[in-house]
Amino acid sequence: MSEKDEKVHAATTQVIYVTDVAKSVAFYAKAFDYTVRTLDHSHRWGELESGQTTIAFTRLHQHETDELTGSVQTPSSPQRQPIEVCFAYADVDAAYKRAVENGAVPVSEPEDKEWGQKVGYVRDINGIVVRMGSYVQASK
Repeated sequence: MSEKDEKVHAATTQVIYVTDVAKSVAFYAKAFDYTVRTLDHSHRWGELESGQTTIAFTRLHQHETDELTGSVQTPSSPQRQPIEVCFAYADVDAAYKRAVENGAVPVSEPEDKEWGQKVGYVRDINGIVVRMGSYVQASK
């Protein structure tokens, strides 16, 4: 295969399944400082402006996909959801404070990690863990 025939693969969209798309989009915009790119008139799909990878929200159950791929299953106990959303911030302490002040549930305050990153955790309004960390510097 020639160099020009090689394909570049990149994650373009991360979809988060939620019970209330409009409420989740508004929460993420306010708590994590994102701009809403779109929220369709039916409130079945919403997106945030987030750089190269789109963060999208859609309803847990949809007749368009449930029949094709199966319905989304969520844990029935208060266990952690099978997804973690990760955001990078220059000022993790300020980001953590903003998230909590806007309805995120504190899990673990930001702390310096041995690998040189500062990391804190909250839960969003759907119970999903959100990891807020400083940018990771490339090793030399």
